[in-house]
Amino acid sequence: MAPSRALRTLVSAAVGGLIAIAAAAPAIAMVPSDPGTGLAGGTTPAVPEEPRPPLLPADFQGTGRYIVRDLGIDVPFTWQGRDGDSQMIAGGPEYPIWFTNLIYHNTLYTLTYKWPGIPPIPPQPCHQVGFFNRQILNDLLKTARFVGPEILQGDDDRYVDHWRVGVVAGFTQPGAFPRIPLALGDVYVDQRDPSRWRQVLQFGIQNLYDPALDEWFTMNTFRHRPGQVTLPDRCPPPTA
Repeated sequence: MAPSRALRTLVSAAVGGLIAIAAAAPAIAMVPSDPGTGLAGGTTPAVPEEPRPPLLPADFQGTGRYIVRDLGIDVPFTWQGRDGDSQMIAGGPEYPIWFTNLIYHNTLYTLTYKWPGIPPIPPQPCHQVGFFNRQILNDLLKTARFVGPEILQGDDDRYVDHWRVGVVAGFTQPGAFPRIPLALGDVYVDQRDPSRWRQVLQFGIQNLYDPALDEWFTMNTFRHRPGQVTLPDRCPPPTA
C-alpha cells in the first residue's frame, strides 16, 4: 500500500495493495421488541446472509489511481499478481511520488523511490519487511467486518461490498483497557466476485510519510489473468 519504513497493501490491495489489519463492529440489526410487530403471522424477518470476505487471487492484473488528497497527489497505479506473488507500483519518475510494494517468494518488500520531503540522495533502501505471503493476507481478510453494500459512483457505477479490517495493539477483550489503533483499511470488492478489488482506503501508521496518515487507491480495471511481478535490483533476495 503506501510507502513506510515498516509496512506498505492493500489493501491493493492494495492491498499489493493495498491493503493489509481487524477492528470495526458490524452494523447493529434492528430487531422489533415485540415479536408480534414482525411479519404477518408473527414471524421474524430472516437475517440476510453475510457475503464472502475479500480475497486476493493468485493471478490478476489491475490498473487505477493512487491518491493522497491532502498532498494533491493523484497518480497512475498498477497492481499485479502471478502465482501468489504480487506487486503494487504507484506513480513513476515523472510523478511527485513513486514507490513499489511486493509480496515476493514469501517475503514482503517496500521501496520508495520518490516522495515529497524525502531527499533523492542518498537513494532510499529497499526494506525487506519479513515473512509474508498471500495466504497470510487472505487469512487476515477473513477477520474483516462487513459494513454493507454500497455503490461507487463514477463514469460507471460499481456495486461493491464494503469491508473494514484493522490492527490494534493492546488488549483484545472488551472493556476499559488501553489500546492503540495501528492501521485501518476499508476494502471495497465487487458484490458478485469478492476477488475483484475496486477500492481501498488505508489509514494509520503505515502511512507515516503522509501528514494526514491516509491514502487510497481505486481500480479502473481488475482482470483475473497472470500479471508481472519483478523484484527491483535494489532489493535483497528473499530469505524464506
